[in-house]
Amino acid sequence: MTTIAEDTAPDTSGVLSPQYRALTIGMVALITLVAFEALAVTTAMPTVAQALDGLSLYALAFGGPLASGVVAMVVSGTWSDLKGPTRPLWHGTAWFLAGLVIAGLAPTMGVLVAGRIIQGFGSGLLTVALYVVVGQLYPARLRSRIFAAFSTGWVVPSLVGPAIAGLVVEHTSWRLVFLAVPVMAIPAALVMRPGLARGRAHDVRPGKLWDKRAMWAVAAAVGVGLLHYGGQLRGVLQIVLLVAGLAGVVAFAPRLLPRGTFAFGRGLPSVVALRGLVAAAGFGAEVFLPLMLTRERGLSPALAGLVLTVSALSWTAASWYRGRPNQPFSHTVFLQAGMISIVLGIVTAALTLDPHVPVVVGILGWGLTGLGMGTVFPTVSVLVLEYSEIDEQGANSSALQLSDSLATATILAVGGSLFAAVEPHSAITAYLLAFGLPAMLALIGVQAARRTNP
Repeated sequence: MTTIAEDTAPDTSGVLSPQYRALTIGMVALITLVAFEALAVTTAMPTVAQALDGLSLYALAFGGPLASGVVAMVVSGTWSDLKGPTRPLWHGTAWFLAGLVIAGLAPTMGVLVAGRIIQGFGSGLLTVALYVVVGQLYPARLRSRIFAAFSTGWVVPSLVGPAIAGLVVEHTSWRLVFLAVPVMAIPAALVMRPGLARGRAHDVRPGKLWDKRAMWAVAAAVGVGLLHYGGQLRGVLQIVLLVAGLAGVVAFAPRLLPRGTFAFGRGLPSVVALRGLVAAAGFGAEVFLPLMLTRERGLSPALAGLVLTVSALSWTAASWYRGRPNQPFSHTVFLQAGMISIVLGIVTAALTLDPHVPVVVGILGWGLTGLGMGTVFPTVSVLVLEYSEIDEQGANSSALQLSDSLATATILAVGGSLFAAVEPHSAITAYLLAFGLPAMLALIGVQAARRTNP
């Protein structure tokens, strides 16, 4: 199907050509601010909980926005397909900013959690809508470049976000972590307006915004919330919540994803499944690597953080390369190579459990994981639009990001709980489980990558 972008874009235009420059800069800036906020809040939240005497709501401050984001992704996908992406994008931006202001001015932890839930809902709306904007306003040959820029927008904050947030909390006020972002996000959103105006010719389709998929999303979100909250507990209640949460995700996720996703059906189902596998494998292992290096190998937190910096840089390099034209291999080859690279990175990192293995081996090896993530993420983003009709781009972009969120939430809850249960008895076994489960998912991803061709 021909899109507006394919009708009007000159063959020589790029993502920073006059036709696209403002839209590209605005979108990447908005993605970067969403990513920065997600990382910065993690650094600031212990201080926030102490200041507001809200330690009992600490887990909900993270699980709440994760759950509301699941609902928002589904709503945004439906909304974008029915009305076009502009409305959910503006509404998402407004909800995101409103949530930040509420959290930044919160007098109690309960109010802050409410702000975080609103913020998460806004993030889910706008991120899905941005994917649809790319599908409708950028020609196919430019999509790999813009998604590579999106990847960089997520990676760069991982380098500086926690450090900046730490300095802000230490020397000024934790409230600025929330309140400073709207000051930058509003200009980023406004600069997109001229470019978005080209997309308002979207045919309005009849349909309900709040349909069965939205209700299923609410049920899946409850499951995600239970997983996240249960993962913070210990004892019988933890088991009950984890089982209930996992049951909710397993029961309702298939209704929100393309048919055949869990069976790795050819084409779109495997693309969506692969997004979940790569996210769960990469992030599921990453959370334990600094912990292992500090506790088992005696590194300082700063040196352990260097591992994440190396992988962030390799992720950025791989994303930049995938955005270049005239790639020498097919999408399938790149996806398989990326997943193999992630497996090798996880295994190499796990080798540093042996005190005879130099730590630098694990640090450099983890760079392979970054290369794999930077290769796979923009590739699956391009493919989900390539395999979608214009009136399906919202639903399929929503499915892609839902797969990411649901898989990551599940692996973090399950992996974290297994680690906590085993570590008091055998630290080595606990870390092997923590790295082994993500490595297994990455190996499964190698097979899924083979089936991404229609």
